[in-house]
Formats: sequence, structure tokens, C-alpha cells
Amino acid sequence: MSATKLKNIVPLLDRVLVQRIKAQEKTAAGIFIPEKAQETLNQGHVVAVGKGALNKEGAHIPLQVSVGDKIILPPYGGSVVKIQDEEFLLFRDSEILAKIE
Repeated sequence: MSATKLKNIVPLLDRVLVQRIKAQEKTAAGIFIPEKAQETLNQGHVVAVGKGALNKEGAHIPLQVSVGDKIILPPYGGSVVKIQDEEFLLFRDSEILAKIE
């Protein structure tokens, strides 16, 4: 996906746009794994972030993650966003389980 198309997507408030990491399509021996048998990974890369939720004074609360971070996602949730042929997920910052360092 071209970076210019993704720059047009700006998540609002405390939302984070994530691209899920794809499971392996073949084994170490070179055998292709059918798509239905591939495991859905709970990891992703942060593609874009919002400015953060607003506090009582109207200031933005900074997010826990930033663009480029590798994260662990919950097994369910997130809003699916399709951009051209690729699928992304929108999560709230508080729904993200962990950051992988």
C-alpha cells in the first residue's frame, strides 16, 4: 500500500489504525498452508494514530503507542477499514493490550 493513501487516513481522538501481521503462508519446508488453516495472529503494526482523547480542560491526553510500534491486539474488536485491497483495523488506545519492544 502506498504511504500517500495512508496519509489521507487520520484517526480521531484516541483511535489507532493498525495493520494486522499476516500469518505464515507456508511452512519451513516450503509446504503451502491453506488460507482457512492459517492462524490469525494477534499482533499488528501501528500505521496512524489520533491526537488523543480530551480531558476536562479540553487538552489532548497522549496515546500509549505511536506510528511504527509493534503491538498485541485483543482477539476480538476493532472496526475493519478497507483501503484499496488491504484491510486495517481501528482500535481505541485503551483496547490495545501491549506494546512489543
